[in-house]
Amino acid sequence: MNPFKSFTAGLLGLLVVTSGLCAQQDFNAVGAGVDADLKAAQQQLADLREQIAQEKIPLAREINELEKQVLQKTREAERLLKVSDSRTIALGDLRKQVNSLRDTNKYISDRLTEFVNSLNSQMSVSERQHYGAVLDAAKNAPVDVNLSEEDKLGKQLDVVDMALDRLDDQIGGFVFEGSALSPEGVLKEGKFAIFGPSLFFSSNDGSVVGLIEDRSNVADPVVVDVPVNFNAGLTDLITTGQGVVAADPSGGKAIKVEKQRETYFQHIQKGQIVGYVIIGLGLLALMLGLFKVAEIGSFATTKKSDVQETLDLLATDNQAEALKRAERIKGEAGEMLVEGVAHFKEKRGVIEELMFEKILKVRPRLERFLPFLAITAAAAPLLGLLGTVIGMIKTFNLITIFGTGDARSLSTGISEALVTTELGLTVAIPILILHGLLSRYAKRKLASMEESAVSFVNGISTMK
Repeated sequence: MNPFKSFTAGLLGLLVVTSGLCAQQDFNAVGAGVDADLKAAQQQLADLREQIAQEKIPLAREINELEKQVLQKTREAERLLKVSDSRTIALGDLRKQVNSLRDTNKYISDRLTEFVNSLNSQMSVSERQHYGAVLDAAKNAPVDVNLSEEDKLGKQLDVVDMALDRLDDQIGGFVFEGSALSPEGVLKEGKFAIFGPSLFFSSNDGSVVGLIEDRSNVADPVVVDVPVNFNAGLTDLITTGQGVVAADPSGGKAIKVEKQRETYFQHIQKGQIVGYVIIGLGLLALMLGLFKVAEIGSFATTKKSDVQETLDLLATDNQAEALKRAERIKGEAGEMLVEGVAHFKEKRGVIEELMFEKILKVRPRLERFLPFLAITAAAAPLLGLLGTVIGMIKTFNLITIFGTGDARSLSTGISEALVTTELGLTVAIPILILHGLLSRYAKRKLASMEESAVSFVNGISTMK
């Protein structure tokens, strides 16, 4: 309670008491007592004011100190709130950075995996004997649960270093040990030499020397023979690092092209039974065509002068001489003219029938075997198509069994399937041309006989 208010309340109570006493006491006594009380009250008031003044300063100082503390706490709270917000934002940024780095790491790992697979597919079988350990470690690293991400990436990066070293080895030349199959299929131990795009091999015993070739479905590299005069140079190159070798700018492709060359008989063998049938028909049609060329070419026809001389003799009524003249003409054409001379006195219709009968007799002989040539020309492409369909069916069966991993085997099967179509067209085109020429040749012979017959009949008609 406020001291001043207490003092006032006491003073009022004192006045009330004093007033009551005044009725009983003397006014002077009361006045003296009031003065004494007043002085005591004033003294008490002064003491209270001094006490208040003395206590006010520390309280004010304490209040100021508390206000400063409140202000500091407020500022500290604001700072901590800002720090908390900034840390929340920084944590989100860090998470984003971590995710970004994780994605970057995965991208690098994927690209390195592609590089490893590409390098493994481009590398020859013989080089895998030397670099295979690094390649296998890099290929298996992504799925190895015992390796950390850093170790996985490190093993993949080892392949990059290995590829750079391999490039230096190819440029400057490099020799390493390994094994290869001889041309006879015997596995030989020896040394490989990389020199630019070419890869050479020499067995330890010196019996096998040559270029290296990778073949499908063969796990080991195969040695390809080179000219004998280069064997010594290759052996020196591999053993001592110096020697004379055959330069092949094509990277071995020229040798492969040369090895792919085949004889015509080997080419026909690819067509199998259908190819043999086509070739058989073609040979038979060719022989018949040559026979028809000789047959039609040897067929004699009458000349206009022969017919005219015969008609002149008949005009002088010298049938015997005309008959002799006609008999000197060989073949069916002469027989036709003899038939006309022998019956020249008959009616025109009879002479025409007799001479036309000879022409009809000749026609089958001139046109025989020509239909067979036409059938062969039409059937050969169809047989070729049949062989191609059979070959494609076999190829698709192989795809069903072994898949499409070996494109070289598939291309070989398809090329073999197309051989029958090639053989069919090769047979059909010349046989078709030969049939057309022989048909036209035969028709010209028949037309010549018909012309002679018409000339003779017309000449006889003018004599009657």
